[in-house]
Amino acid sequence: MSTHESRSPLLPLRNEAYRRIWLASISSNLGGLIQGVGAAWMMASISTSENMVALVQASNTGPIMLLSLIAGAIADSFDRRRVMIAAQLFMIVVSALLTLFALLDLITPWALLAFTFLIGCGTALNNPSWQASVGDIVPRADLPAAVSLNSMGFNITRSVGPAIGGMIVAAAGAAAAFAVNTLSYFAIIYALFRWRPNIPKNPLPREQLGSAIGAGLRYVAMSPNLGKVLFRGFVFGLTATAILSLLPIVARDQLAGGPLTFGGLLGAFGLGAIFGALANQRARELLSSEDIVRAAFAGFAVAAGVTGISASVWITALALMVAGACWVLALSLFNTVVQLSAPRWVVGRALSLYQTATFGGMATGSWLWGSVAESYGSGHALVASSLLMIAGVFIGFFLPMPAFATLDLDPLNRFNEPSLKLDIRPRSGPIVIHVDFEIADEDVPEFLRIMVERRRIRLRDGARNWTLMRDLENPDIWTETYHVPTWVDYVRHNQRRTKADAEITDRLLELHRGDRPPKVHRMIERQAIPPADDVFHQSHIDHH
Repeated sequence: MSTHESRSPLLPLRNEAYRRIWLASISSNLGGLIQGVGAAWMMASISTSENMVALVQASNTGPIMLLSLIAGAIADSFDRRRVMIAAQLFMIVVSALLTLFALLDLITPWALLAFTFLIGCGTALNNPSWQASVGDIVPRADLPAAVSLNSMGFNITRSVGPAIGGMIVAAAGAAAAFAVNTLSYFAIIYALFRWRPNIPKNPLPREQLGSAIGAGLRYVAMSPNLGKVLFRGFVFGLTATAILSLLPIVARDQLAGGPLTFGGLLGAFGLGAIFGALANQRARELLSSEDIVRAAFAGFAVAAGVTGISASVWITALALMVAGACWVLALSLFNTVVQLSAPRWVVGRALSLYQTATFGGMATGSWLWGSVAESYGSGHALVASSLLMIAGVFIGFFLPMPAFATLDLDPLNRFNEPSLKLDIRPRSGPIVIHVDFEIADEDVPEFLRIMVERRRIRLRDGARNWTLMRDLENPDIWTETYHVPTWVDYVRHNQRRTKADAEITDRLLELHRGDRPPKVHRMIERQAIPPADDVFHQSHIDHH
């Protein structure tokens, strides 16, 4: 394969499964955007409150903030294909009911928000599984291009969908837009039924939902680079959502337009987003990730300011094209960095936390800018969001974005479950691990430096109560100790080790001066009470 081919943004489309789902998602996204135009314009028609209009956007993004972490844990614990099918079937039912209520003229402002909230719940369930599945479909080297293609596909529909939605709403009313969205789900459901992923089965029992959520939170908390992405995503969502939330009001009041004007403006945003997706690869080659994010913040700030003061449809459309390009450049970069910075076992939860942060910012921003517009007008709200977004540029001087990850996060697969002389069940525990190292005095500073990273890796992968101890009688002996709740948690902890972590382990082995490898003691914690029913010695006597 040539270098040119390997860098082509269209390369993942050679994969049949990815291509089929990608094309089907375009159909689904088109329907969703048409529905969004219908919902936004219907709310502007049945309510005079700017805040209620802005809440249409919040009701769609709010569930992603509220439910995404649970959905991420589900994506990592269950068959992602089945999760996506369930989410799509749920959304088709809700969309059909919305269509029926609209046809019967039963829609009130709060009912409309309820329906869009439920559709948002389906999206929240679907998104982590779909985004995590991209890494199951295409090779890791093609992942950045696949993420950009997902953005491009969505924004291809964004460039025409709102305009089509505006025409449908103008010609046949919002109910017709809702009906089109209902039909659009069939293509993606068909594509998902056709997809047969070849994913190796995990021999370990499935983590309980609460434990899986805790593991995801712990992994992200112990991964500083992911924390930076989440914070920058929140700030971007908080400020950038002003344009999308207030655009119906801009079209209606500032530009004195109707649904066609609104759809055309969204189309301009989508067209700019396509250019942004096409420029993604070249931007990554020429600029650092931080440079791209700063440029996206600055470009969006200019676009929001122009949109807030413009009375011309054409000038506003040009500003929205810039905003669309910046939108894709920032969000696709955030998504790519998260996917490349998380191993497969936790990628769904890492993506869900990223979505929680970003869409939480969007939902908060929708309420915030709607309230500002209610009191001071949409123009002042957009200018205020522009000034706050400029502040987002300067955040990069204190919390710069990490470079694109080059770490090998495939499983290390060095761990072999030891043969035990004490018969235990998977749920037996707590398990206490001691690892003895023999370290020469001159190597102690390097050993302690490496142990700082070792601690982070241990805690990140599920260990608890990690400590490092030194033998007072034999100071060359250092003991690393940590706890895990059960034996299956210990096995799972070791299986989470990645090839990128091997450097730490290998360096510790080099520093170890013993004749044999570091001695590992695996013990089960017991109290001086009658033995529990989950441990049986081979002679049926527990000597602990």
